Amino acid sequence: MTRRHFGSVRKRPSGRWQALYWQDERVQSAGTFATKADAQACLSAMETDLRRGKWIDPRGGQVTLDSFANEWLQQRTDLAERTAELYRHVLDKHILPVLGTTTLAELSPTKVRAWHSNIAKDHPATASKAYRLLSSIMRTAVVDGIVLTTPCKVEGAGIEHAAERPTASVVEIESITKAMPEHLQIVVQLATWCQLRRGEILGLRRKDIDVKHDVIHIAQSRTFGMDGKPIVKLPKTAAGRRTISVPRPVMASLRQHLATFTSIEPDALVVSGKGGTLLSRDALQGSWESARLAVGRPDRRLHDMRHTGLTLAAATGATTSELMHRAGHSSAPAALRYQHATRDRDRRLSEALETMISDSDN
Repeated sequence: MTRRHFGSVRKRPSGRWQALYWQDERVQSAGTFATKADAQACLSAMETDLRRGKWIDPRGGQVTLDSFANEWLQQRTDLAERTAELYRHVLDKHILPVLGTTTLAELSPTKVRAWHSNIAKDHPATASKAYRLLSSIMRTAVVDGIVLTTPCKVEGAGIEHAAERPTASVVEIESITKAMPEHLQIVVQLATWCQLRRGEILGLRRKDIDVKHDVIHIAQSRTFGMDGKPIVKLPKTAAGRRTISVPRPVMASLRQHLATFTSIEPDALVVSGKGGTLLSRDALQGSWESARLAVGRPDRRLHDMRHTGLTLAAATGATTSELMHRAGHSSAPAALRYQHATRDRDRRLSEALETMISDSDN
């Protein structure tokens, strides 16, 4: 055996040279090589990487993505229940069936690009979500020193390009509100004119409604797991916990709703099912689908009403900060797109005026 400053090399009975190094109180093999010089070069490279803080234990990269990803998710105790459930679904359905048996060392940019492309050709939004999750997992692998760089290098793969949703007219808002069951009509009004998310509406309690000052306090949300089980949680950001002024006509409807459909207890949910039962996801979705079909808009989503409300708010001249507060956004880009929509509308109005000018000149 030939010893050197870092590790050692020895000739095997096969005639090949083995590079050895000391790690975790045991002698580890860095592999066998055709020549002594090649084995020593391997150890020299390892020594250089160690001094630069760039060395990666080759054993770590032999862990499969399935094993690492499952451990990663198990350790993410900071995730909200709904988020952890979604990550589990994306892993099991879109990532691990294709890449799960691949070791972290074998997970190359080429493999990741091919995997992402195969999903994106039919389901681009799903591909973006799955790519972002895989990228987060692999960034942890880099931080843990298991791999030197992440294989997730597909430019723009994690960006979702959602189609611009159409805004509803005031007439359509009124029509779809009336088409909802009476005990759920307030849902449409709160989504549109107060710009609340579905979970925020379903999480409202009687004590969150200040009828004296015409405001609503957003303090919690109520969503549903993939199995339909209700999940009550606090707003994810400080911006989500907010107080919103309610237009007087909507507050009048809200007062009527509270008197007719909401129990008198302070913690009673404002929106409930028939007879005061707990409103289920399927019951709300079924009512919404019937209402949108009744007004001839089968493409209309409940979230579109919030989008409509924010666009209308921007049209009143609301500033970016005001839109951010209204929507519960913690960053400006999301709010800015509603101002962009307003500028588009202004352009169309200008073109209509141009037509009127042209007609008057003829």
